[in-house]
Amino acid sequence: MVFDAALKISLLSRVMSDQKETKIIEFPLHGNVQIGFIGVYENHPNLPFEVKRVFWTVQTPEEILRGRHAHRQTEQILIALQGIIRVTTESPDGRVEIFTLDHPSKGLYVPPNSWHTMQYHNNAIQLVLASTAYDEADYIRDYANYKSYYGGK
Repeated sequence: MVFDAALKISLLSRVMSDQKETKIIEFPLHGNVQIGFIGVYENHPNLPFEVKRVFWTVQTPEEILRGRHAHRQTEQILIALQGIIRVTTESPDGRVEIFTLDHPSKGLYVPPNSWHTMQYHNNAIQLVLASTAYDEADYIRDYANYKSYYGGK
């Protein structure tokens, strides 16, 4: 039991020291109001990972909260291609932040071990760039387990 506690403390301190910050990343738009704009992702210099998976969500009712999980390894960038998405994140140290994604030139970087929820408004369409292929074992889906793992902070 003491070994398990020591191992948990060791793993937690490594995760905390390696924890990356949740942040907004700007994507350039090219064009003008007369013809419209194109947003480009092409080996973007501000992305903190190589993109291995791309997925999107559409037609999510406004009363639904999506996400409600953390990833052990996966890093993500969330982009509102249309509408407004309010993203609430909680880092392992207990810091809670709320971000509003309301333009396709802004992406929210969500590092591993960050609990996150999304609420969609105005018929939002979300695009997600992910650092890993889908793996159910990467998900922490129970909030009590998430809080327990990170010491209940």
